[in-house]
Formats: sequence, structure tokens, C-alpha cells
Amino acid sequence: MELTFRAAAPAERLYIARQSTQIEGQTGSVGHLQADMGEDGKGFFPKWTSHRESLDTEDFQQEFEEVLEALVGDEQYGGFLKSRDAMRDFCRGHQESGYDSGFAFGFRADTAQYAYLIRLHPYKGEENLFLYCYRRDWLDRHMEQAEKGIRFIGPHYKELFRIPDGGQIRILREGCAPIDRTCRYIDDCHVEVGNGWDSLFHICQFAEQMERCHNEVIPLTPPLPEKCFTVQPSSGELIAIERYKPGYQVSPMAYFKGKTPQQTADVLNGDMGVTRAQAAAMLAGATLGWTSSAADPSRYNKRGRPIQSHRQDRGEAR
Repeated sequence: MELTFRAAAPAERLYIARQSTQIEGQTGSVGHLQADMGEDGKGFFPKWTSHRESLDTEDFQQEFEEVLEALVGDEQYGGFLKSRDAMRDFCRGHQESGYDSGFAFGFRADTAQYAYLIRLHPYKGEENLFLYCYRRDWLDRHMEQAEKGIRFIGPHYKELFRIPDGGQIRILREGCAPIDRTCRYIDDCHVEVGNGWDSLFHICQFAEQMERCHNEVIPLTPPLPEKCFTVQPSSGELIAIERYKPGYQVSPMAYFKGKTPQQTADVLNGDMGVTRAQAAAMLAGATLGWTSSAADPSRYNKRGRPIQSHRQDRGEAR
């Protein structure tokens, strides 16, 4: 058995967890194993949960046993399943794999037929290992499709914006507090909004429901900064914009000596970690409305200029 092992990419970390029925079906989810290492950190107490009996075959289980043995005893994979101390040392040596504020560490192991996505929690009192098993070709195919992003359309079926798989939206409700939802890609025309029993939508159905309820939807991913500086296009003045507030304020801040208003804005934004693409999206949101498709940083290049799309908007989402 040939086994490759590496840190999980950010997009792959989404799959180191139990998925919905729809996503499990599309990714060839076989099952998952969770285990803790006991009070002394030297045991191994696993629990296997099968997701799909037709994929959970004897051949798979035989390979799975070989994978576990390799992760325990083969030093080329770090030996992180030997003990909780070994797992902790391994995670400390692979900081690039950390996520969830550094609480979890994600990895991916591949064989010819299967992908094993691994989450490690090297802490006493926690489940130390979660290992999710997929048909490799199914998972990779689904993730490749998901790279296109999740489409959100308006009531006339024109695309408003896209967010990455696992991104968030905010639903602005008339007379009620807004709600935020994490969204998952199903296919080009279907999305999961949240994780309830009623979370699956056709994108047209979701747009119609938002219109019927007088709701508006804005993307939270890619993120917009809380505040930025930019230049008012007609007057050339330095202005300040606050996220989700209409309009802008002329900045009382003086231009930096020897710098233009745009250069001053770039310096101020750089200190806050704001890119030109984000600043351009903020200007669009403040002037055109925060639900405008132009209020999306992914529509701008690194210079803050609109990216010319080769796709024409089409009203054929149905």
C-alpha cells in the first residue's frame, strides 16, 4: 500500500467533520473513526461509525487497518498515534496544520482509492482523533466543483455574488435582527444554508423566499473590513467608510506629506490589513448599497480594479 501524508488544505478541513446526507453522498463518505487515548495518554479507544454500508466493504476495512498501523508505527508519518505526548509533539512540529484558533490540527492521507482526513486534538479530556474516510475520486471531484463557489441570485435570477464553500452570508430581515448562516456547496444550483433539516435550497427557491419575506442577503465571505479609507471618485477627497453603513464621511485626517490622497489611503489601509480590493468593494457598498454585487472583494484585482468576467449574466438558473 502506497500512502501519502500532508497537512490538510483549508478547503479540505471542511470535510474533517460529519457532513450532511447530500454532501456525504457526493463525496463517497465511507465512515469515520474517533478515539481518545485514555487517562494516561497511552491507550487507544476507538469508535467506528459507518456512513454508507455499500462503501464500507471488507477491502476498505482491510486497507483502513493498514493505514492505522502505518500512522502508529511508521516513523515517516510521525508516529503520532503512539501516545498523546507523541501527538502533541507532532502537532507542535507542524504548526501549518493548525486551525480553529490553534485548537485542532488537520492532515490528509491518501491511498490509490481512498482519502483519509484527520483532525487531531492533543489534549487530555478530549477526543484526540477524528478520522473521516472518503472515496478519493469522489471527494476530489466534489471539491473541484466546489471551487467555483456558491452562487446567490436575485429575484430576476441574475447573479448577485459568490462565496466560497463554507463561507457565510448575513440575512437582513425586515423588522428583525439579522442572522448569519454558513453555506455549503452542493452543486451549481443547490446550496445548504445553515445546518437544519430544512437547510437545502435550490438557488432560485432561496432567492424567491428572500424576496417573499422582504429579506436581503449580503456576503460575509470574502470578508469586508470594519472600516477603510479610499478616495471619492469625483472630488478626489480622502474619505472614510464604515462597513454596512450607507454613505461615507470626508476624512478629517490630513494627507501624509508628499503623498496623494490615494497613497495616504493605501498607507492607512495597509496598517489595518485592508487590501485595495476590499476598499473598492467598500466604496461600492457605501454608494450602491451593501447588497450590490459590486460590494464583493472577489470582483476586484489586487489593484482594486474590477475583474472583467468572460461569463455573461444569464437568467437561466432554473
